[in-house]
Amino acid sequence: MWLLLAAIAGFVVPNGLFLYWLRYEYRGLGPVLHDHLALAFILDAFGALILLCVYFARRPIGAVRWRWFLLLSLAGGLCFGLPLYYWLNRRRSPDGA
Repeated sequence: MWLLLAAIAGFVVPNGLFLYWLRYEYRGLGPVLHDHLALAFILDAFGALILLCVYFARRPIGAVRWRWFLLLSLAGGLCFGLPLYYWLNRRRSPDGA
């Protein structure tokens, strides 16, 4: 159950901040591309996403494949995709661990 709560919090909090920024503070792509800290964070997150996708493709943790992890992470970020992907795989496992 705690994985679902972590996934919900990971979806609501970061995406809520993103939607607020998009609605009230977005001034185009120019300022975003000039913000080196933001670009470094984006590259780091995509790098981690790629590494985790490769890992889950080579060593599946359950019946739900890595493509779902990629889709969930692109839709809601790593803080949403990782706990939900893990929960989906654990609930389908025979031991339920």
